[in-house]
Amino acid sequence: MTLIKFIAAAALACAASTICPAQYVHTHGIDVIDGKGQVLHLKGTNLGNWLVPEGYMWHFDGGPQSYREINELLLELVGPSRTQQFWQQYRDTYISREDIHQIKAAGFNHIRIPFHWSLFQSKDAEGFRLVDRVVEWCRQEGLLVVLDMHAAPGGQTGTNIDDSDGYPWLYDDPTAQQQAIATWRRIAKHYRNNPVIIGYDLLNEPIPNYPELMPLTPKLAPLQHRISDAIRSVDPHHAIILGGAQWDQNLKVYSQLWDSNTILEVHRYRTSGEEHSIDDFLAQRDRLDAPMWMGETGENTDEWIARMRGLLEKKNVGWCFWPYKKMDAPTSPVTFDRPDGWDQIIQFAKLNRNIGTVKQRLPQRPSQAVIDHAISNLLENIRFDHERRNEGYIHALLPDTK
Repeated sequence: MTLIKFIAAAALACAASTICPAQYVHTHGIDVIDGKGQVLHLKGTNLGNWLVPEGYMWHFDGGPQSYREINELLLELVGPSRTQQFWQQYRDTYISREDIHQIKAAGFNHIRIPFHWSLFQSKDAEGFRLVDRVVEWCRQEGLLVVLDMHAAPGGQTGTNIDDSDGYPWLYDDPTAQQQAIATWRRIAKHYRNNPVIIGYDLLNEPIPNYPELMPLTPKLAPLQHRISDAIRSVDPHHAIILGGAQWDQNLKVYSQLWDSNTILEVHRYRTSGEEHSIDDFLAQRDRLDAPMWMGETGENTDEWIARMRGLLEKKNVGWCFWPYKKMDAPTSPVTFDRPDGWDQIIQFAKLNRNIGTVKQRLPQRPSQAVIDHAISNLLENIRFDHERRNEGYIHALLPDTK
């Protein structure tokens, strides 16, 4: 076959398929390559607290921390019907078309979407409706997307961040494992032809560094491998994103990579941000010869943010700072006000929620008028037109932003 005929045949085959493989983000050595074949330096922000609410971002220190605990508080405050309505409006409002435009305009080139596995249990599940909408907005704006299973069946950490039962049963419970595998296969099949997706972040921060949980560490890589195989059975295109054990910090659990299109993910918050503070990660990147991406970092001063961002860029490590949006906080690109009466809600939320203590809680319960107004005001305040930009934080991440 002549070169001209070969090119023509390749073009015809590409046109016959839904998407040309070259259009997908992929890896080459320690670099991430975009759909045009250019090195892609990842600069992103996490849509935390949207599909997996976390109590500290509601200022519930000493109170409910996981989604189910927050949900139980809402059930007590406003009842089942209004709680269901609340979550629907919350999810529909927290991230808007305007937010995605603002993220792109600031200079970010991707977002990470942390999600709860339970939102994707059918082809027409709420999770697909919500994420499809954001992915389409990202396509229009020219942003890329990482999908992150932040809360896995059975729990991958056993703590509040995965909405678990207090122990990471994912590694020992066959039903939970099958649910995780089936969920990822369903998601990968849905997005397999979408070039907006960078890849699939299989498990967020698996296995804490608690001594009692360290024996679970050898079980992580085999489970990740099984999930990867399920994804590859329906999606040959998108990157597999592997985080290490012990809060995404221990990449030694991977003696080798089983997929040639793999991105290594690390998280680090408590560090100086100085020159050698990520050397341990870089050594594992070089050993495995794969790109490294700081999927979470942040929650610090503007000065620290600028120093950490500079270090990551100097070392060719992509980044995605946590999170995009928080209530009444300077440590995120945008923030929004506490609702009226929220301090009363916070104090009530700190009380013992055991059903046997209802009698003791009732005298301290805010009036229903205060509760109703606070919940309504929260849903107003999370709207885009009520947000405020933390300009110092944004410029620490993106010095050239306008």
